[in-house]
Amino acid sequence: MSERILFDEARDARIGLPEAVFSEGKDPESLKELLLRFRRGCGHPILFTRLSIKALEALPEDVREGYSYDPISRTAYGEKLPERGEGYGSVAIVTAGTSDAFVSHEAGRTLEYLGVRHEYFEDCGVAGLWRLEKRLPEINRHSVVIVCAGLDAAIASVLGGLTGRPLIAVPTSVGYGAASGGETALHSMLCSCAPGVAVMNIDNGYGAACAAVRILNSRA
Repeated sequence: MSERILFDEARDARIGLPEAVFSEGKDPESLKELLLRFRRGCGHPILFTRLSIKALEALPEDVREGYSYDPISRTAYGEKLPERGEGYGSVAIVTAGTSDAFVSHEAGRTLEYLGVRHEYFEDCGVAGLWRLEKRLPEINRHSVVIVCAGLDAAIASVLGGLTGRPLIAVPTSVGYGAASGGETALHSMLCSCAPGVAVMNIDNGYGAACAAVRILNSRA
């Protein structure tokens, strides 16, 4: 392993979350070195986020086959953590629309990698409030809720007033002009009138999943 790449080996023991690799912006050789090391069979689970299909396709076929890759979320892992038990808890991942899938699926894939049960509730935006109302009983069966939304992100406040579960809101960079690449959604979520809504950075599905796991770890 290159001397430039220093892993935080003790992170899992310290905070209950293993280190992940943010792939975007890494030079190709460093990224290739990491991908060669952590494929299936290495005995060391590592999640790669923001990994382009181009970077993966640059690897030999036998290396590519050593990864589970999801093009929607742009995540990959060779090995994942063991499944958590039934008593650990689970996460509902709610989206306003299917355009938010690249963020919600990053959260879901992170939870999958961490061995945490989760369920997607897609296309529940408040433009058709009945869609959210209909699925609320199913959402409330889970221990923690992640909600991903762009545009005005009104669903974060609405759902925050309907569920007593810990709610983690993720603004997405979805929407026309004044949506400003997710800044409008971010400000809307930060100004939510629903008390206790936690807000992540724009498009940070990975961070939302990690926040949910911190909550579940404290319960466990």
